[in-house]
Amino acid sequence: MRRELPSLTLGILGGGQLAQMLALAALPLGVRVVVLEPDPQAPARLCAEHLHAPYTDAAGLARLAECSAVTLEFENVPTQALEALAGRVPVRPGAALLERTKHRAREKEALRAAGVETAPFVVIESGDDLHGALASVGGRGILKTSELGYDGKGQARVNTDAELSAAWAALNGAACVLEGQVPFVREVSLSVARTAAGQVAFGPLIENIHRDGILRTSLFPAPGAELLEPQACELARVCAESWELEGLMTLEFFVLQGGSLVVNEVAPRVHNSGHLTQDGGGLSQFEAQVRAVLGLPLTNWRPLHPTAMVNLVGAASVEGQPLHPDWDAIDALSGTHLHLYHKTWRAGRKLGHVNLVAPDTGTLAERLAELERLIP
Repeated sequence: MRRELPSLTLGILGGGQLAQMLALAALPLGVRVVVLEPDPQAPARLCAEHLHAPYTDAAGLARLAECSAVTLEFENVPTQALEALAGRVPVRPGAALLERTKHRAREKEALRAAGVETAPFVVIESGDDLHGALASVGGRGILKTSELGYDGKGQARVNTDAELSAAWAALNGAACVLEGQVPFVREVSLSVARTAAGQVAFGPLIENIHRDGILRTSLFPAPGAELLEPQACELARVCAESWELEGLMTLEFFVLQGGSLVVNEVAPRVHNSGHLTQDGGGLSQFEAQVRAVLGLPLTNWRPLHPTAMVNLVGAASVEGQPLHPDWDAIDALSGTHLHLYHKTWRAGRKLGHVNLVAPDTGTLAERLAELERLIP
């Protein structure tokens, strides 16, 4: 008997570049995509049905409720939107996991409850919480807003009680988490996907290098992955199962001197570091999230070749004028794959990324050094 192709529609709360890349991964699977996004210039509008409305818009949410399932592009979606969809359409990840991961204090407490190690931390919600806080986390720390901070925004390094008080005042007394500074040697990340039926799959371990609080470069394979990846997968599995994940989430880790891992942050979605899975061969993180959310067959995913990703972030000269990469030279460099987000230039804004694929790690390192010289 001939089987008909499934008719599936994926709804996405958010229409930025991650939604754009999720939509591009869904289309070859026969999946149509609908995004709810208030920005009229949403990148995903180019490859998905764009509902131009607030996330809490009743008509927009009604359209999403007609989809096979709904997922998230980013964690700062209003929880009212998920509450409005509850019982009408599967939302993956769901409201409980979103509430946990969008708030740093709740996230760290949930990690500890799952038996996963984090940096020492103290919750700062009032002036009284400042007293003795820095000493309790080791005397040096990073003050971070509990919500909304990303790419280095909403945080400050503090080494004295006076600096802590000043930093909290500069953040307008917002609810914060004070994290003790961890003596890590490098940073890595790994994604985990889980279907509603409980099938779990993992992405590769990826090494990450930051500049000015923003991810600059990601590398696969990560050095030492044969020792670190089993540990990272186990920690990710524990979180996915104890938090009843449906969909995909990414864990960022600190690698300590002895080779143990400490979880830094969790994102309930595809991650900037995983963009390199688009071009290294094999399943991408975007297809993995689509498959997990819709309950399609799912396997572990990783590039088949050594791969790197370099972010394209809006850079400016001393005079404040835009500095652009050497596009022609990037295109001419063997192994490059350019991904632009169709966003207007702004200093510090992620405008796209370049994936770089090579036959071996030595060649990748040589090409990456050349690529870095072409990007301001």
